[in-house]
Amino acid sequence: MKGKILHIEDDGDTMLLVKTLLGKHGYIVSNAVNGTECLDILKEEDVDLVLLDVMLPDMSGWDIFRKIKKDPKNKDVKVAFLSVISVSEERLNTLKNRGVEDYITKPFDNEDLVRRVGKILG
Repeated sequence: MKGKILHIEDDGDTMLLVKTLLGKHGYIVSNAVNGTECLDILKEEDVDLVLLDVMLPDMSGWDIFRKIKKDPKNKDVKVAFLSVISVSEERLNTLKNRGVEDYITKPFDNEDLVRRVGKILG
């Protein structure tokens, strides 16, 4: 196993694509459809990487990221964003300084996603 990933996404097609794609490359991928479900899973399970969408039904990905990093149990969990919302280089640098591993914009290239996840998880 290469690593355990929790993917938070409310679009079923994207969720299935990411799970299938990363699963074929040896990752174990579980899913959550909103922030509450994500935080509940993180209380019960250890994961190596959280892939977060920004726009979710109950809270934003930014809020989820802050809550993950405030929890001592999850302070070392790697977090990357996978979102249709693009960010500037300046914003990306700010996010990385705050602990975000990467910011991947949808639609994404399949091989690029696998490569970037691999880089994050080493």
